[in-house]
Amino acid sequence: MIDRTRGLCMLALGALLWLAGSAHAAAPAGSDGTLTVRLENDALNGTDRYYTAGQSFGWTGPVGDVPDVLGQLGHRLWGDGQQRISLGLTQLLFTPANTQISPPDPKDRPYAGLLLGGVSLIQDTPTRRDVLRVDLGVIGPDALGEQVQNGFHHLIGDTTNRGWSDQLPNQPVVELIAQRIWRVRLGVAGPLEIDMLPELTGSVGTWRVAGEAGAMLRIGQGLGADFGAPRIQPGLTGDDAYETARRFAWYAFVGADGQAVAWDETIEGEPFASTRHVALEPLLGEAEIGVAVIVHGVRASFTHVMQTQSFRGQSGGVFWFDSLTVSVPF
Repeated sequence: MIDRTRGLCMLALGALLWLAGSAHAAAPAGSDGTLTVRLENDALNGTDRYYTAGQSFGWTGPVGDVPDVLGQLGHRLWGDGQQRISLGLTQLLFTPANTQISPPDPKDRPYAGLLLGGVSLIQDTPTRRDVLRVDLGVIGPDALGEQVQNGFHHLIGDTTNRGWSDQLPNQPVVELIAQRIWRVRLGVAGPLEIDMLPELTGSVGTWRVAGEAGAMLRIGQGLGADFGAPRIQPGLTGDDAYETARRFAWYAFVGADGQAVAWDETIEGEPFASTRHVALEPLLGEAEIGVAVIVHGVRASFTHVMQTQSFRGQSGGVFWFDSLTVSVPF
C-alpha cells in the first residue's frame, strides 16, 4: 500500500509539472503568473486540536495561459470567459484535543495528515467565476504530518504531539471539486464600493463528499480585482487568481457558509477497515471576518474563521482558526 500511494503521488506531481510546462510554453510574452503561500493555524487558541494546521503553495498562470484541452473543456462547460490554470500543493493536519497521551482518546478526532497536489481551471466573466479542480494525494504517514508538526515544535522548543504513531493509515486520495461564485454589485457609499459574493461548491472523492453554500459581503475599493479572499478549502474562498496589474485595492469582509457533509475520511477513518474514527456531524457552519489588500500587484489577506462542531462529541464549543495568504507576481 505504501508503494502504491507513493506511486500515485509521483504520478500527480508529474501531471502537475507537465501542465505547468504546457501552460508556460503557451504564455503570452510579458505576462505574469503569481506565486501564492497560504498558512492556516489554530495557534491563537493556545492548543493543537482538530484542524490544527494547513499550508498551501501554488502557482497561477496569467489569463490565456491554459493548455488547449483544458481551455476547450472550460468553454464547453461555462461558455465564454477569461481562463487561467492554477497548480498547488496542500498539506492539512488534524489532531485530537489532547495531544499529550498515547494512544490517543478513541472518542476524539483521529490523527490524520493529508497531502494533495491539485490542478484548477479558473474561468471568469465580470459577474461570475467558475472553478474545476482535481486533487490527487494521500492520507496517512506518507503525508508527513508528524514530521512537519513535531519538527516545527522541536524548532520552537514546544512539546511534541505524542499520538502520531496511531494516525490513520496510508490511503490514496482522488478528489473532484466544482465551484461557482457570483459577483453582485450592491452600490457605492462615497468612495467605497459594496458587493456580495454568493458561492456554491461541491466535492466528491475518497477524502470528502460534501456540498457548500455561502456568501461573502465586502466593502472597500477596487473590488473587481478578485472574487474574494482565498482560503484552503473546504470553506469560502475566492481562489488564487486576481488582477496582478492592479496598483491598489482593499476591502474588509464578512462571510458565512453551511456545509452538508456525507463523508470525511479524516473523521470517519478508512472505509471497510477497523481504524480510528468518530461519528461525523453532517451539518457544519462557518462564519468569517477579515481584510484583503493589493499593492502594486502583491495581494495579502487575513481571515478569522469560526466553525461549529465537525464531529459528535467535539469539545470546546465553537472552534476557530486563522488564515493568512500572500500572493506575489513574477
